[in-house]
Amino acid sequence: MSQAEAVPEPMTGSAAIPSSPGAVVRKGSGEQAAAYIRQLVFDGQLQEGMRLAQDEVAKAVGVSRIPIREAIIALEREGWVTTKLHRGTFVNAFDEQVIRDHYELFGLVYGLAARRAAQRSTPEIVAQLTELTKRIGETDDLVKIGDLALAFHSAVVGAAHSPRITVVLRAMSALVPGPFFALVPRAVESERKGVRAIVRAIRDGDGDRAAREYSKMLNKQAELVVDLFLERRGLRQAV
Repeated sequence: MSQAEAVPEPMTGSAAIPSSPGAVVRKGSGEQAAAYIRQLVFDGQLQEGMRLAQDEVAKAVGVSRIPIREAIIALEREGWVTTKLHRGTFVNAFDEQVIRDHYELFGLVYGLAARRAAQRSTPEIVAQLTELTKRIGETDDLVKIGDLALAFHSAVVGAAHSPRITVVLRAMSALVPGPFFALVPRAVESERKGVRAIVRAIRDGDGDRAAREYSKMLNKQAELVVDLFLERRGLRQAV
């Protein structure tokens, strides 16, 4: 069965799109519009099978239809929505299993990057990753931790020297609608432990161990994102 065939029949009418608060979206920005739609899906305001009306979305976020079309193309590529010929664009399933699958895939791809980085490790790469790990451990600024973690993962991917890994990662969007560690602060501990273990494995040239540590770290974070998802949906109280 193709993805298009698997899309449920539309619910009654199109989804009602709430206005974007506080200039969340910059005029003319397809990526910012896509980010806002992802947030609505994550929070449950857009649910599986709902039809995404481009005019309503454009009005809600204060942009023209051109960036909305760009956003829909990106969202379809990432698996958030599916467009059916002559019928419109519909929201795909988004639940706990989707979140777990997403982070498992991230673990596989980053794990492959870490394995290649370990094979091609140099003192300079290890020093760079060690410094980033130290800075992640020393700061309590949750937004800065996110920036440093992104720099760490980018450095691992760069050290892998694999354009294919880069292409795959570019096709995968973030799930959490906002600064990750600010919204999932309990993930800081697993990130700190994880990057330390990954660096040690890369330093030792043990690619298999580095890959396992990546998967372990991201699987732990997946469960914390599931908690946030259930909290946002009103299915679980905040911890």
